[in-house]
Parts: sequence; structure tokens; C-alpha cells
Amino acid sequence: MSKKIRHILGLSGGKDSTALAVLLHKELPEIEYFFCDTGKELPETYEYLERIKARLRIKIHYLADERGFDHWLDMFGGLLPSPKMRWCTTQLKIVPLEEFVGTDEAISYIGIRADENREGYISTKPNIKAVFPFKERGIDINGVHKILEESGIGLPQYYSWRSRSGCYFCFFQRKYEWVMLAEKYPDLFEKAVKYEQEHSDGRNYTWVQGETLVQLVSRKTQIIDEYKKAETRKQVKQGKDAPNKPLYDVLGEILDDEDDELPCTMCHI
Repeated sequence: MSKKIRHILGLSGGKDSTALAVLLHKELPEIEYFFCDTGKELPETYEYLERIKARLRIKIHYLADERGFDHWLDMFGGLLPSPKMRWCTTQLKIVPLEEFVGTDEAISYIGIRADENREGYISTKPNIKAVFPFKERGIDINGVHKILEESGIGLPQYYSWRSRSGCYFCFFQRKYEWVMLAEKYPDLFEKAVKYEQEHSDGRNYTWVQGETLVQLVSRKTQIIDEYKKAETRKQVKQGKDAPNKPLYDVLGEILDDEDDELPCTMCHI
């Protein structure tokens, strides 16, 4: 007798994976939903997951490494994760997921849209197969917006100041987003500062390349002014007849001009 194939869908707390859950939850009632919980998430992320559960009436498995971020930070000698050393994704996301699946045959549904040219996390384990329903069905960003609007789930609150999901200290945040974190969650910002100051092991590790968070926030007014000027330039370039875009879309476009490095899709879909 052949083993039953498991169907899994990872929720990041972002718009795309949520829209995919909305799209598939009635088509495939056997889907297992999971969230890789680093323990360092924004409050809005947990609130959004609760909203998803309530609207769709689904169960979400919260997967976590029992040792946590601080353990792995010490194991890596105080080296903060970065775009070139993404140990946080491996230890706190990929390993818990692969332990969750074990040796079972599984199909992993990934919310990369038809208008995106990137790949999500694809396991090297032969028993996990990745599929991309949005790409297969030609669903783009407008389709995702429509799905979320019609479902009543909408968007997470952090999209008013942040363009991506992820940990509060995610190194893929842009400078404007760090400044807004300091404004909205000063306690979390201070924790991020402490990680810089207390886990250096004699070396200068920072979340933002070439600048500490203390130095960055001292330029708060300058950074906000630069963002507002970029916003004005973007509006002029698009013209008055351009369709209205969600705030996070505009924010993302402006910040992409500052930094176009792709984030971990395991965290940000």
C-alpha cells in the first residue's frame, strides 16, 4: 500500500502565502498549514495569523527550533545573520520544516506570483516537491489583492510602514523601515541594538552594512526626508492617471530603488 502524500503550505504572515491559502483551502481541504516561528516576529504577524485562522477556519502548525535564535547566534560566534550568511533561515525555518515533514512524501505549495521572476524555498530533500499555483494559473499582484479583498482577510497592519514580512530585526529591512521600527516598536528596536552591541565577539557586526543602528537612527530626519522626496518623484513619474496602489506597493517600489537585493522567500512570501 502506497503512503499518502501530504500537502503543505507555509504561511509567512505576508500577502502572497495568505492569498494562496485562501485560493486552495476549499480545493484541498487536506492541506496542512504551517508557520515557522522564530520567536522574533512582529506583533502584527501573530495578529494576522489569527485573522487567517478565524476567516478560513483552519489550523496552523507553529514550527520552531526549541533552542531558538539566541542559541544559534552563540553557535555562530556572535555573527549576525546577513544576506551573505542566512543561517537564521536554515536553522529556524528550513530545519523545522524538514523535521515536520520527515520522510513523508509531500507537495509544498508556494505563493510566488505569475509576475515574479524568483524561486521560493525548494527543499533538497527528494520527498518534498514544490509547486507554484499562482504561476500555473497566471495570478499576478492584482489577483492577489482581489483574493485577499474578497476573502475579508485584507492585508497585515505592518504594510503601512514595512514592505515585507519577517523578523523585527530582519537584515533585509531598508533604512526607512528601521527608522519606522524605532518609532512604532522602540522596545524591539532597542533589542536589535543590543544584539549589535553584545554579540560582536570583538568584531563589528551590524544589521545594516557600514552603519550601526544607533548611527542610523541619529539620521532619522534625513532618512524620512529622503523617503518623502522619493515618494514625490515616484508619484510624478507614474503620473496622475496611474492607478492607485496599496501603500506597501508604493513603499516597496521606493525602497527597491535603494536596495534591490532579494530577500529569503522562505520568510517573505
